Amino acid sequence: MISIYLVGIVILAYLFGSIPTAVWFGQAFYGVDVREYGSGNAGATNTFRVLGKKAGSVVMFVDILKGWTATNLPYLLDSTVVGNHDGPQFVNFQLALGVIAVLGHLFPIFAGFRGGKGVATLFGMVLAIHWPAALCCVTVFLVVLFIFHYVSLGSILAGFTFPFSIAFIFKTTVPSVLLYGIAICALILVTHQKNIERLLKGKESKIYLFKKKSSG
Repeated sequence: MISIYLVGIVILAYLFGSIPTAVWFGQAFYGVDVREYGSGNAGATNTFRVLGKKAGSVVMFVDILKGWTATNLPYLLDSTVVGNHDGPQFVNFQLALGVIAVLGHLFPIFAGFRGGKGVATLFGMVLAIHWPAALCCVTVFLVVLFIFHYVSLGSILAGFTFPFSIAFIFKTTVPSVLLYGIAICALILVTHQKNIERLLKGKESKIYLFKKKSSG
């Protein structure tokens, strides 16, 4: 039987994901709607591109927090509903609520259903589900970003790192986690089609976190 508490948790997960961090932060502190500039996307990557690394870092942190918080909402439910905290049933509930949060980020009710690509929120979800694999992902992301200066490329490769790491490094015994990892790869490829096209054409914008782009 579906309880009112379970319905409430599902709605709450979506609302967490729907918080349009990039839009609200940009409008509040810069008077800019990031969806009107750059790639037109309401996410951390476009915030880095349009407003700079400080604003982008804030947006990325909050978007990660959204995914992490929504994925941990099952802890608020009784174990008779979600199962033991270390069991597969509990993980499945976490995955479901994390996915709902990501959908909220992609289609936020608070911003006319025009959201971001969900990478940071996905990372928050991964962090809540399997933090060692999440560290592998962020390591790959940072290495790629430092070497090539493309946030999108780092996001794509980090996304592919998750299923690889849980399958071959950590050897997960929960099939739904592996399926989720594969789904992440598919979602990232779909949401980054334009970025992939720009990367192939050499037109993707670069992000320099620790040094300024040479004017020459």
